[in-house]
Amino acid sequence: MLGPGEIDTGVSRRFLVVYAIAATGRVMSRITFVEHDGTVHEVDVESGSSLMKAAIDNLVPGIDADCGGECSCATCHVVLTNDWFERLGSPADREEEMLDMNPERQRTSRLACQIPVSEELEGIEVQLPEFQF
Repeated sequence: MLGPGEIDTGVSRRFLVVYAIAATGRVMSRITFVEHDGTVHEVDVESGSSLMKAAIDNLVPGIDADCGGECSCATCHVVLTNDWFERLGSPADREEEMLDMNPERQRTSRLACQIPVSEELEGIEVQLPEFQF
């Protein structure tokens, strides 16, 4: 018998997602954040949020989000796999300007505040750099 607030860890993720949709009417996507040292953080996020907000709301270290998601800094820098970068597309001009200031920018770098969460992001894995600039 489970006590108050306890969750049966034997419940499948599929059940929990279906339950969350039924309870809230919102679709959840599983996002995986990987820190520079390999530490993995899997979070379930409602559609309509951003990758930056998902990280902040779930206390994922490595995303500073100094501007609060206004695309006026680059402290939510993430690196995508080639596949996900192609699927999401290149950064817009303003995002490019912010990324250009980052000395650790890579070809598949994006700002997490500029990536909206939708059910199409289910299973995305993003790499977090060691430092945010």
